[in-house]
Amino acid sequence: METVANPIASTPRTEAVFDMLLGRRSHWPLTEPAPSDAELDLIFDTALRAPDHGRLQPWRFALIRGEARAELGEVLVDIAAAREPGTPRAAHEHRRQRALAAPVIIALGVSITRGSIPASEQLLCAGAAAMNMLNAIHALGYGGFWATGADSYDATLKAALDFEAEDTLIGFLFVGTPKTRESAPPRPPRANHVREWFGRASI
Repeated sequence: METVANPIASTPRTEAVFDMLLGRRSHWPLTEPAPSDAELDLIFDTALRAPDHGRLQPWRFALIRGEARAELGEVLVDIAAAREPGTPRAAHEHRRQRALAAPVIIALGVSITRGSIPASEQLLCAGAAAMNMLNAIHALGYGGFWATGADSYDATLKAALDFEAEDTLIGFLFVGTPKTRESAPPRPPRANHVREWFGRASI
């Protein structure tokens, strides 16, 4: 039988797409330049193409940049001080730098709709949106870093960022230009994570 070349693997366009996807990695620290308004629109548009069971559109994003980052830094210090009331406030001042660690920060929120679709699926939908954004950020030549931590689950921070009380905050995307361009780390062996199921084993 004649062997036919795989048309997907041999297409320059698809090769470029997979080179981009396989080259993505998290970058830290990040600096200027940041994505332009038009590029940010494109990044958010990719988020809104994530799988969405029931078309609930649970995504809620807050864009933080410019002088608003300093205000976010003040909020982070306030939260840390409230969490440890016995510690001098000055001990938490370093937390301001977290808000200045990238020129753009995107807070990732989820508006959960109670009903037939489990909340876990809506959270997964938001996670898929965040991954679309990270891929878009990478495709545009920038770097991204998804961070969570205790602050992400603090109701005070959620309220400060004007999310609704019933919303869930699942972290932050830090976006900017990587200070260094390191290659992506080695991928784990597929065999460690992928297996084929051949049906139920005979009893």
